[in-house]
Amino acid sequence: MDGSQKRYTRRRALGMGVAAAGAAAAGAGALGPGRAEAAVRSGAARGGPAGTNATYFNNAAMGAADPFTLYDRASACYYAYSTEDADDGWYFAIYRSADLVTWEKLPGGALPADDPNQWGNDWFWAPEVYHNTETGLYFLIYAARSDANAENWFGYAAFEEPCKTGMAVSRSPAGPFRNIAAGPIDWWPYDPDYHDVNLIMGSDQKKPPATLAEGETAPLGTYIPFIDPDIFFSPSGQLYLYVSRNAYRNWVWDYDLGKYIEESNLIAVPLTSAWWHDPAGQTMPSIDPAYVNANRRDSGSAKRRDGFVHILDYDHDKQAWENADVNDYAATGGQNKDRRWEEGSTTWARTVGGGTVYYLTYSANNYATSEYGVGYATADHPLGPWKKYSGNPVLSQNAQIGMYSTGHGGFIASPDGGQLYYVHHGRPDPTTNRRLYTDRLIFDDRHRDANGNAILRIVASTSDEPVPSGVAPYSVSASPAAVVLAPGAAQTVTAGVRSARGAALALGNPLNRVTGTVGDPSVASLDSASGDGSSVRLVARKPGRTWLRLTYQRQLAAGGYRDVVNTGPGSARPVTVVVPVTVVASG
Repeated sequence: MDGSQKRYTRRRALGMGVAAAGAAAAGAGALGPGRAEAAVRSGAARGGPAGTNATYFNNAAMGAADPFTLYDRASACYYAYSTEDADDGWYFAIYRSADLVTWEKLPGGALPADDPNQWGNDWFWAPEVYHNTETGLYFLIYAARSDANAENWFGYAAFEEPCKTGMAVSRSPAGPFRNIAAGPIDWWPYDPDYHDVNLIMGSDQKKPPATLAEGETAPLGTYIPFIDPDIFFSPSGQLYLYVSRNAYRNWVWDYDLGKYIEESNLIAVPLTSAWWHDPAGQTMPSIDPAYVNANRRDSGSAKRRDGFVHILDYDHDKQAWENADVNDYAATGGQNKDRRWEEGSTTWARTVGGGTVYYLTYSANNYATSEYGVGYATADHPLGPWKKYSGNPVLSQNAQIGMYSTGHGGFIASPDGGQLYYVHHGRPDPTTNRRLYTDRLIFDDRHRDANGNAILRIVASTSDEPVPSGVAPYSVSASPAAVVLAPGAAQTVTAGVRSARGAALALGNPLNRVTGTVGDPSVASLDSASGDGSSVRLVARKPGRTWLRLTYQRQLAAGGYRDVVNTGPGSARPVTVVVPVTVVASG
C-alpha cells in the first residue's frame, strides 16, 4: 500500500469514526412524498397497477441541465431545478409537474441575479432544494465561482476555478430564494498531501510535468474548490454534504498511462443541523466541529485547513469507462486537458432485511460529450468505504433510442411511493443543449452485485412508458360548467385535468391535451382555429340544445394522441366531462 492509499484509508476511517460518535438529529421530513417514500426506501412498497392506460415518452422538449427533483406534498407537485434555462435576471430554471413526466417551465427562476447577498459571479451550477415540513422552509444549495475571492479563499489571484457552495431559502418551492449570507458555506477543505503541480506548470496550466518525480518537486498542500453539492439526510438523522472536488489543481499520476491526469472526485463532510431547524431560515450550514482544522499540520497558517472524507475516485476503484477524456490534450492539439470526472452525485438509503445499504450515483466523463454517463457505488455507511458496481455505467448514450450525454440526475419516488425514477439530463443528439428526461430506476433484487446488493438499473427510454404509479385516476373539469349563447356568439371553454392527489396537469405541455366534441354541430360547433390543448372555442349556430364533451388525451411517441382512460377492477372510465350547451333565440 503506497502513501496515497494509506492517506485515503485513514481519511475514510476518520469520517466513519466522527459519524459514529454522533451528531445532532436532522429530521429529514419532506424530501419526498412522505411515508410513501419511506416505504420505497425500505423496499416494502412494490407499486400496483397504474390505474390508467396513460403513457408518456421522453420527448426532450424541456431544456434542463443537472436537474434536481423535489416532491412537494403541500401542492402535490414535483419541482425540478436546473443549472440552465432560467429567464434573464435569474439563476436556475424551475419546472413543475403533477405526474413527474410532463413538465411546465415557471417564469423567472429560483435565485434573483441581483440578490443583495450574492457572492458568486458565474458558474452557477447544480441546484438542489430541500423542504422542511416542520418550519415550512425550502433550502436551495448550489455551486458558484467567485473570482473576486480567488486569492483570499485559495491563495492565488489567478486561481482558475474558485468555486464553493451557497445556501438560499424561500417559503415556496417556486421561489424566489434569497441567499442566507453574503458568502458560501463555511468549509475550507485542504489537501496537505497534494503536490500542487500547477505552481511549476506553464501559464496555460494545461500541460503537467512529464514525470512523477518532477511533479513531486512541487510544494505540498492546496485548498480544494468544489461544485455539485448534495446534502444527504441519513436514516440516523445525520446530515452529510457531498461535493465534487474540481478537477482543476488535482493532477493525479496515472501509473497505467504514465502521465498526469487532472481529476475531479467525490468528497464529503458531516454537517451540523442547526440551519435545518432554524424557523427563521437565517442560519448557514456548518461542518461537524471534528473536521474544523483537521488538516492543519503546522501552527504557522492563520487560515483554517478543514478535513474531508474521500468518497470516490478513479485510482482506488478503476473503471475503464471513465477514461473517455484522458487523451484530450493530444486529440485537441493542446486545447483541452487530459481529464477525468466524477461528479453530480446523489445518495439513497435502502433498508432491506433489517440492514441499510447506501447507493450513490455519480456521473463521469466530460458533460459536453456523448460519453457522459452514470455509474453507482454502494456502501454500508454514508462515508464509505464505497465500492463501484462492476457493470457501470448504468446509464449512457444510446444512439438507437436517440439519447446522448446522459447524466447528473437524482432519485425521486412516484406520487404513491411505489416506484422510483431517475430524473436526469441528456441530449436527443450529440450537438443540442441538455434536456430533461425521466426514467425508471429499479433495484433488481433478483440479481446481485459482487457485494450481494441488489443491482440498480436505470431504464432509459424514448418510447411510450406507463405514467408513474399514483398519478391516476385523473379527473377533468370545465369552466364554465354550462354554456348559454345566442346564435353567432362564441364562448371559450377551459379544461382542467388533475391527478389523483389534486395537482393540475401541465396542459401547456404537448404531451397533454384536451379535445372537444359537440353532440349536434348544427346547434353549435368548434372553431377549428382555436384551442391550445387546454381550451376550445365554441360557436353558436342556431337555437337548440346540445353538449360539449371534453376528453383528456396524451401524445404517443409514434405520433398522434390517445384518449386517456381510468382503469379499475372490472371497469374502464374515459377521462371526460360533458358541458351542457344551450343556444337561445336572439332577443
